[in-house]
Amino acid sequence: MNAFLHPSENRGHVKMGWLESKHSFSFGNWYDPKYMGVSALRVINDDLIAAHEGFGQHPHDNMEILTCVLKGTITHRDSMGNHGGISAGEWQLMSAGTGIRHSEMNQGDEDVHLLQIWIIPNERDAEPTYQQIKCDPREQPDQWHLIVGPNDHAPMHIRQQAEIKTALITQGKSLDIQAAQHINYVHVISGSVKIAEHTVDAGGAIAFLEPAQIEALEDAQVIWFDLPEQIA
Repeated sequence: MNAFLHPSENRGHVKMGWLESKHSFSFGNWYDPKYMGVSALRVINDDLIAAHEGFGQHPHDNMEILTCVLKGTITHRDSMGNHGGISAGEWQLMSAGTGIRHSEMNQGDEDVHLLQIWIIPNERDAEPTYQQIKCDPREQPDQWHLIVGPNDHAPMHIRQQAEIKTALITQGKSLDIQAAQHINYVHVISGSVKIAEHTVDAGGAIAFLEPAQIEALEDAQVIWFDLPEQIA
């Protein structure tokens, strides 16, 4: 199987006071021309946010911004009037569209661990929207859970011909990857997996085109991005 491996150690590592972040793709002050994104997937930031700190109010536009909280609770507030907590096992999708201002603050006494994911939309200057769901794959392991997609059957609607799924695969178990959109990108949140002859550890990822099987070498949580071949 032809594949592009993205080892965890090749991520950018940025630590500035209250924020420690590992960037899968070039972001902010960290730049590597080999890692500029895959298809419409532009950002995966693995963030650790200190207690009583966070991202103050700032703007975004024309980007689909997905947040996956892995530990703790982050408090969201935005210019559309949305305000509340997003806790471990919950997902938030902001379609920034024509523009939105928001803040994400850790108001607790312990670190918050989350993934921040950006997808380039296929529709520009649309009306901003906000969506939030609970989907903790640990509660139903060894199966794919659809998080976002372009159609009404998805729990959250994204403005791109892409689907994002997650799973907790227990050691020794396997799941099939049958792509509908042609480019697969699997990011390992925790644990270790094997895809074809390739081993991918926590923080690493692999991109490939063909259908494949993913086997957990140890209990592993993963995200599968089913992405378009070309960005509309």
